[in-house]
Amino acid sequence: MEHTGDPCTGLMELDDIEDLIGDGERPRRVRTGPVVRARRKKTETAAAEPLPDPPVCDSVVPGTQRVHVRTWGCTHNSSDSEYMAGQLAAYGYIVTDDADSADLWLLNSCTVKSPAESHFRNEVERGRRAGKHVVVAGCVPQGAPRSDYLQGLSVIGVQQIDRVVEVVEETLKGHTVRLYGQKKDAGKKLGGAPLLLPKIRKNPLIEIIPINTGCLNQCTYCKTKHARGELGSYPIEEIVSRASAAFSEGVCEVWLTSEDTGAYGIDLGVTLPQLLWRLVEVVPEGGMLRVGMTNPPYILDHLEEISRVLRHPRVYSFLHVPVQSGSDSVLEDMKREYFVKDFRRVVDFLKERVPDVTICTDIICGFPTETEKDFERTLELCAEYKFPSLFINQFYPRPGTPAAKMQRVPTQEVKRRTRALTELFHSYRPYDHLVGRRQRVLVTEISHDRQYFVGHNKAYQQVLVPMDADFMGQLVTVEIVSASKFSMISRVVGSEGTAVRAPAPAQLVSSGRSLPLPLVATFVAAVAYLVLRLISVW
Repeated sequence: MEHTGDPCTGLMELDDIEDLIGDGERPRRVRTGPVVRARRKKTETAAAEPLPDPPVCDSVVPGTQRVHVRTWGCTHNSSDSEYMAGQLAAYGYIVTDDADSADLWLLNSCTVKSPAESHFRNEVERGRRAGKHVVVAGCVPQGAPRSDYLQGLSVIGVQQIDRVVEVVEETLKGHTVRLYGQKKDAGKKLGGAPLLLPKIRKNPLIEIIPINTGCLNQCTYCKTKHARGELGSYPIEEIVSRASAAFSEGVCEVWLTSEDTGAYGIDLGVTLPQLLWRLVEVVPEGGMLRVGMTNPPYILDHLEEISRVLRHPRVYSFLHVPVQSGSDSVLEDMKREYFVKDFRRVVDFLKERVPDVTICTDIICGFPTETEKDFERTLELCAEYKFPSLFINQFYPRPGTPAAKMQRVPTQEVKRRTRALTELFHSYRPYDHLVGRRQRVLVTEISHDRQYFVGHNKAYQQVLVPMDADFMGQLVTVEIVSASKFSMISRVVGSEGTAVRAPAPAQLVSSGRSLPLPLVATFVAAVAYLVLRLISVW
């Protein structure tokens, strides 16, 4: 294959790593089809400023380069970044929070909303101006690979995170590598990279496990579908093995994540309740399991089983079910594949069957076909249920989506509706009735102001706990002494022993970073990777 590049510097642009180390010719993969780009203003300064070339390494010795990893978006993205950081650390690279001292920036993007992509773009340009090697990952480059500002950069596709070491290694040598492919077995899409890869957890007490990728929907406003694609689920055994391994490493809380957990297993002929019951078996005393976001259509058939799972003492009584609008006509234009009555059925059933269950939801204000009457129906729905957590989003037209071609609601009207819903949300306090009650709380985090430890009760409501090092990673019994809009403050009245061995609280408090990978796991991962690299080169 003919490589493009500068023969003097030896820089090459590669479609895949095999173009450099493979043993045969293969055709270049060209992505076809129209690409819609958002317009942006180009300043004269930006056009005139040449970007400095990052230093090129003739040979890359792991342990001598520093990599900065930054993430935008959902918990699925966070898990991907933890896996990529873990593999880099296992191979010997130094993963650092200090962007300025890093040789390479690994930026993992989100395409759900325009502001997130704008922040990502700004960081890409800042890194290039600083003369850093930049590798991009996540939904933005996967969904819009021909974006102008991504040209010349190495790309790790959403299902290629297990090859991060190869991409980083070649990028430091001056090569451009782009991996976009899906993982398949006998032509069938898989969930993604293996779940038992090394990982550096942002919070060493919390394990995030992606159970599937992609979805079965065709929402007219959603860009994530362009990146994550159709549904691909991990086998039950692989997910259970990952959870079991995480608990054995000191984790005390497992989050399940995906674009739609309710659709889990449809492609494999299994169901979400089957997975959950298997996972409950490996959650130790003192540990907890949190089920991720599910859209209404695919959870309706499993409400009885889901209610039973959520009542289990080691599963949070919590579910995130986005409704997006209280109007059936808007839901139809969004192609959400359910009606408001279906959402009500989910919420009402769970509230009836699961004591103190927490249901949170999402609303999009100002979808192009939303009338004032439609918005009033949304307000009525939210006023009726008084959701303790309500994610309010203004509509953003995402390039390439059907909704981007629709006539938009005037911006000022969208802002007015957003303010009206926000005012409604702030008009009630969901936790005042809990003052004086005693609850069991699992402590896993530190508050933003670093004045309290943060725990969650059975309903996954946030409870602030006094900062005592003995409490971190433990179940404690507290009495609620005061409540605010978003959390409760407590005093501890008892601590319970737990089978989960938490990492040293002092390390969590002092650094805010996860613990180093266990030595044996690091050694095995590094040796395995080296063997694979030697085989591929040979």
